[in-house]
Amino acid sequence: MRLFALVALIMCAFASNSILNRIGVAMQGMDPMDFATIRTGAGAAMLWLLVMLRKSARPAILTPRRYAGALALAVYMVGFSWAYITLDAGLGALILFGVLQIVVFGWAVVEGGHIPLLRWIGAAIALTGLAVLLWPNGATQVPISGAVFMSIAGAAWAVYTLLGRAEADPLGATASNFLLCLPLVAAVMIGTGIGDIPAPAVLTAIIAGAITSGLGYALWYSALPSLPTTIAGIAQLSVPVIAVAAGVLFLGEPLTARLVAAGVLVLGGIAVSLMARR
Repeated sequence: MRLFALVALIMCAFASNSILNRIGVAMQGMDPMDFATIRTGAGAAMLWLLVMLRKSARPAILTPRRYAGALALAVYMVGFSWAYITLDAGLGALILFGVLQIVVFGWAVVEGGHIPLLRWIGAAIALTGLAVLLWPNGATQVPISGAVFMSIAGAAWAVYTLLGRAEADPLGATASNFLLCLPLVAAVMIGTGIGDIPAPAVLTAIIAGAITSGLGYALWYSALPSLPTTIAGIAQLSVPVIAVAAGVLFLGEPLTARLVAAGVLVLGGIAVSLMARR
């Protein structure tokens, strides 16, 4: 039950990232790379403050695992921010975690791990929910550029998740990843040009970086060793449902029958997968 509560809290933090990014980029008018850079910097500052305050030794930064984690995090940050120029919060989250699900399950198969039949069925149901939402019907069109950027972000986040399974120091690993990620994201910001930086959007980016990203990702790395790889992927499919609900409640995004059907399928798939876990 404690692990379930921790994962539920983390999923809410992940959904908040979609909401905050949508607010800062699409509603408050900040350039996506400016938002990503401030978000990354705030996360690095918060995490390293916590590292400095603890009594244990500081983590090693310049290691191959840290380089890989920082690169995956940077690709995710860039793709995630660009995608929310055109995507609604819930739709973006559905694409992100749908792609993550495919990559995580694919990697589990490559590793040769045993995946129970019910978990396959649950994943298929959840991905069907994603297909229901994304299938073009003439009335609702998914912005292609936003979907591509979010798909890239989803693949990068899957790599970041897989790298976190063996972390003995979740806080130190996340702090190091953010620190090494910052110059990569900043380089993209400089290369694309620094735009307007509205003060409200700066606050939004700081909250997204320090709290829902920095602390949320550190908690996620602490939970991953206790979760099977496929369950870690399936659990994150709850994030789009939370993001859709928050987008409707706080951002005035439309609630359509298609979104409801997709959400029911995703949650149903997660429930079936958890039956396999039990």
